[in-house]
Amino acid sequence: MTRPILRIVACAGAGLWLALASALAGDAPQQSTRSAAEIMDILMWNREPVGGPFALTDQAGHARTDTEFRGKLMLVYFGFTYCPDVCPTDLQAIGLALDKLGPDGDQVQPIFITVDPARDTAAHLAEYVPLFHPRLIGLTGSDDAIRKVADAYKVYYARVPLKDGDYTVDHTAYIYLMDRDGNYLGFFPPGTSADRLVEIIRPRLAEPAR
Repeated sequence: MTRPILRIVACAGAGLWLALASALAGDAPQQSTRSAAEIMDILMWNREPVGGPFALTDQAGHARTDTEFRGKLMLVYFGFTYCPDVCPTDLQAIGLALDKLGPDGDQVQPIFITVDPARDTAAHLAEYVPLFHPRLIGLTGSDDAIRKVADAYKVYYARVPLKDGDYTVDHTAYIYLMDRDGNYLGFFPPGTSADRLVEIIRPRLAEPAR
């Protein structure tokens, strides 16, 4: 039986989410087994559990697991450092929201999980994540490890070749809100403002761990 989730979605962003399904990566080694449309349906209607354990590597090269963050809310975001606009915008909103929460922001752990581990090494994340907030943790790992946690969080991503031989990564861009026990509360759509994040998070800070 799935837990009831916090209704923090906005249907106005559905066009953006569905657009992400239009460019699949064929036989690329890094891509989801489900389409963006399928994942959006799961999240919108709470059809399956969201979230789960992970064991990845942070920007300092240290092994990190989800259990380390018990007792705090988690804001979990999946993206990649070469993302031109959506990821930086959302990560900036997360950082600003933590600042707006003031001292209460210490009870919230922001986490950025790459969907491009081939380029997003620990060293590269160490240069990237401090740009958004000093407490933001960047996580990377093997292809299999990233796929496992992405599947658990119902994240779509697919490598898309570019004409110059390089590639980009299409991905869903949700901010997942997890409670102090690591349970899923709901998600924020791409482009959610810092003020909206604060509006939803602040009341949750008064709730004890279960």
